[in-house]
Amino acid sequence: MPLSFIRAYPPARPSSGPAYWFPFRAGNVLVQDTGQQITIIEGDDAIASLLQTSEVYYLGTLNGTPCMTCEVDAERELPAHWQAYSLRGLFGKLAAEWLNLVGYASQILYWQQRSRYCPVSGHLTEPEIGTWGRHCPHCGHVSYPHVTPAILVLVYDGERVLLTHKPGWDKRYSCIAGFTEPGETLEECAQREIYEEVGLEVTDVEYIGSQSWPFPHQLMVGFVARYVSGEIRIEEQELDDAKWFPIDDLPQLPPPQSLAHTIIMTWAKRKKR
Repeated sequence: MPLSFIRAYPPARPSSGPAYWFPFRAGNVLVQDTGQQITIIEGDDAIASLLQTSEVYYLGTLNGTPCMTCEVDAERELPAHWQAYSLRGLFGKLAAEWLNLVGYASQILYWQQRSRYCPVSGHLTEPEIGTWGRHCPHCGHVSYPHVTPAILVLVYDGERVLLTHKPGWDKRYSCIAGFTEPGETLEECAQREIYEEVGLEVTDVEYIGSQSWPFPHQLMVGFVARYVSGEIRIEEQELDDAKWFPIDDLPQLPPPQSLAHTIIMTWAKRKKR
């Protein structure tokens, strides 16, 4: 049976009994690691006592089982077989559905930690009932968890694709990426980022897919775009290389769990057909 997650919002409370737990410590999520398998922590209310955390957040249910997240003191001693992993460190170790939940938990905790004070008046905020939002009782300002749109775009020209490289990426190449600016559409953002980073003009910007990317709160939106004109001119503050690659001779790519990998492989399979 596929995993089915149903979100819950404050002040909803879970039923008592077994639950999935997504505790974080110093930005890393705690999981059970036996050395042979990594799984999400499961347990009842005793888990909260074990973690000695002051705030526990109810995220929703996964196939009817409550999902909980919390922040754990960095000095807290962990039970045997519990290990802390970064979000990226779990790539390839957990199924995509579990990774999505870990990412959601991390974004809710990130929001809770950074929304305690009103950005307008500086006063303490209060929960906005029925949502994850926060409102200021002093000035009335209301804010909600941040979702920052960003694009990934693969430029193609016949049987070749343009891939870029940033310092620190070792041998890995990827799509062009960038954040959407005020006043522009996602398609306009894709065209602008391509021109700014590699000096090329494109057309036929086509949507491929999207992915929540909790680093810390991006929504990645993926496109392909057809090359029209221009010679590669690298924006050296962003990139240190950009090359055309035949689809049958691609370099090292981002991990399979990433939207960038999906875009590149989707286009390669489409062209090969």
